[in-house]
Amino acid sequence: MSGQDIQISGPDGDFSGYLALPEQTPAPAVVLLQEIFGVNADMRAKCDALAKEGYVAFCPDLFWRIEPGIQLTDKTEAEWARAFELFNAFNVDNGMKDIAASIEAIRSHEACSGKVGTIGYCLGGQLAYLSATRTGSDASVGYYGVAIATKLEEAKSISKPLMLHIAGKDEFVPADQQAAMHDGLDDHPMTELHDYPDMDHAFARTDGTHYDHDNAVLADGRTMTFLAQHLRF
Repeated sequence: MSGQDIQISGPDGDFSGYLALPEQTPAPAVVLLQEIFGVNADMRAKCDALAKEGYVAFCPDLFWRIEPGIQLTDKTEAEWARAFELFNAFNVDNGMKDIAASIEAIRSHEACSGKVGTIGYCLGGQLAYLSATRTGSDASVGYYGVAIATKLEEAKSISKPLMLHIAGKDEFVPADQQAAMHDGLDDHPMTELHDYPDMDHAFARTDGTHYDHDNAVLADGRTMTFLAQHLRF
């Protein structure tokens, strides 16, 4: 397993991302979609972990139009302030173009078997949902995605499997939005929603304030089973 930064050619320009390769290739691939902290150490570690599980893993720099190379942590007030500035400046539609380009670039990579999914966290959780509605992702997983409830009209476009992990006490996704997600998606044949009633936002961010080992392991186990089902067979 090895990791390196590579360049992707998108419709609006070139941007970078972190690529981790498994020991045995070709293999199915996962495009990881960042939180508001950029392609930081946590996202790189998640890529490395997926590579150890036998997946090609790529995390594109979705903030490149604003400031390329962002790598923040959640440990200081200054970094949180900058992260929210980036979030507020981020254009979702442009980001989705970059995600679509990343999916197709990784699909054509010599290490990829042809199947490509997405996993996203926070902002990336919303983008994972949109990757199921707007891109060629073969399977998509969103963790505590924000603002999904405002985009449920796109659910009619979902044609490939989607899994969402919902934190019941999410400070950024209130109960009415969670209920709307269930109302809009529970009956969709391609969607699978899991609730974690006592969890707050980012419960799967290792070493984060709200990290919960047991629930993170539960959610990640469901994700790995989902990926194996839809990307390996």
